[in-house]
Amino acid sequence: MDGQFRQPTDVTWDPQGNIFFSDGYINSRVAKYDKNGDWVKQWGDRGTKPGEFNTPHSIASDARGNIYVADRGNRRIQVFDGDGSFLREIRIDVPIPPDAHPWMGNQPSPEGAAAQNGSPWAICITPGPTQYLYSADAFPGRVYKLSLDGKVLGVLGRSGRQPKQFGWIHQMACPSENEIYVAELLNWRAQKLLLHPAK
Repeated sequence: MDGQFRQPTDVTWDPQGNIFFSDGYINSRVAKYDKNGDWVKQWGDRGTKPGEFNTPHSIASDARGNIYVADRGNRRIQVFDGDGSFLREIRIDVPIPPDAHPWMGNQPSPEGAAAQNGSPWAICITPGPTQYLYSADAFPGRVYKLSLDGKVLGVLGRSGRQPKQFGWIHQMACPSENEIYVAELLNWRAQKLLLHPAK
């Protein structure tokens, strides 16, 4: 329903101050409001086609006003312009390490593991003249650094309870290229990570 939410998951703002919500668990859509909080439009529905969603779980905006939606259940990030026109999708296909294990429970079957690997639970985009997209999955519990066109530039972490390990990252902030904050559901904590990429 226009103007009503059913378990929204995240919010972002574009450079003009428009507000975008990922209305995730039931409505499976994006809702747009203007900078004054007035309803503008919505797009998306439950499904697998471009512009459709299965649990849009996080949302971010780049400096051009493009909207990135973590389409968790479809294992992709969909990118739209500020009016909701589909631009492209990003899929993260980094091999699962042989020693990967879930935070809890049995090891997923190969099919179940493949369906989770790279599935975006949380995303954020850095500021600056060169922006980067960070995304996190639940299994194998990694954070991915990507260019805005979807190229994987780096990977860190695994499921676990120790520092630099993760238990279902549900939110991220990335105030600079090499500084990120991750909020974990299962570990009941937030970690600040200072990255030291290879030169």
